[in-house]
Amino acid sequence: MWQMSNAVRHYPWGSRTVIPDLLGEPVPADRPYAELWMGGHPDQPSVLSTGIPLDKAIAERPADLLGPDVAENFGARLPFLMKVLAADAPLSLQAHPTMAQARAGFAAEEAAGVPKDDPTRTFKDPWHKPELLLALTTFEALCGFRPVEESLHCLAKLQLPELKPTIAALARGGLQAAIPQLLALSGKRRTHLVEVVAQKAASFVAAHDPEFINTYRWATTLAEAYPGDPGVVISLMCNHLKLAPGEAVFLPAGNLHAYLSGAGVEVMASSDNVLRGGLTRKHVDLAALIEVLDFSDGKVPVLHPVLGPGGLRYPVPVDDFDLTRCQLDELAGSLGTRGPQVLLCTEGEAVLESAEGEVRLQRGQSAFVPAGAPVSARGPAVLYRATTNLR
Repeated sequence: MWQMSNAVRHYPWGSRTVIPDLLGEPVPADRPYAELWMGGHPDQPSVLSTGIPLDKAIAERPADLLGPDVAENFGARLPFLMKVLAADAPLSLQAHPTMAQARAGFAAEEAAGVPKDDPTRTFKDPWHKPELLLALTTFEALCGFRPVEESLHCLAKLQLPELKPTIAALARGGLQAAIPQLLALSGKRRTHLVEVVAQKAASFVAAHDPEFINTYRWATTLAEAYPGDPGVVISLMCNHLKLAPGEAVFLPAGNLHAYLSGAGVEVMASSDNVLRGGLTRKHVDLAALIEVLDFSDGKVPVLHPVLGPGGLRYPVPVDDFDLTRCQLDELAGSLGTRGPQVLLCTEGEAVLESAEGEVRLQRGQSAFVPAGAPVSARGPAVLYRATTNLR
């Protein structure tokens, strides 16, 4: 069991206050703190208190640190990455591939000799990237496609002749027809469509029309940040999700989503495979995105926790990761699990005890616990525990 030091990613959309406050650092004047990474991702692995990067430690002793089952299923790598994500501005509209799609896409780009650092490269590794986002604050996101009838009404309410082709495609061929048509628009036609949609949406917001008001409000905000981007129009056909603290959402392969604002704990399969579809200035691989998108429509279920060993567990249908919120009191309780664990303290002080000694975690600090290592914890504190979902 080791305490870890972790890397911060300074993306432009990040908050300047949430992560510095968690870490007990001064608010920076020059750059946002978007994500705090905890895990063995090769780009920026956590560093153990021994001075060894976590990915290197696991590569040297996979069976010892991961356990034989995890090492056999995922190789000599930690299969999940834990983050604190803090967004003050919207992230890109994106989706992630299935495992089969990731392997096929990665193999094709490797065979074609596309460098991994090429900005037009789509598949960076052969892994899928399902995600779980647990809200620490009120958290807003676009997530999956809303029911088609609802989308038709949302678009028709704007009464724009420029939207007639989209409405016709949606009514005739569903999302599979309407979304590719929008993404394929270019030049002045695309720019004009986004402009008139944003202007009309803003007029409904200004009139305090309650129907679709959050959808229209976000469309105007997105158009200001990304003028001429078709993701603005696509956002009208997405579910608008507003999570309260403690609520979560699971994002499976193919789910089109964009985080809009708020802070949360995110756990995901450790992969860099992101296929963007809008609200970005980065590369968009339209053909690959259409191939991986899940065009199912319907409401996205909010994930509520269930009481499990050690705390409130957020069940997910994948083997790569599992997340539990542990409310610790002053009496020591077991954190025993067969798999490797990453522990993050967000409130109070957590005292972790094992046969090898004691680790104290203050707010914002984290630790790695190898598989099979019996650990007890006491507080008062709140811990978030990420591990694998292998049973």
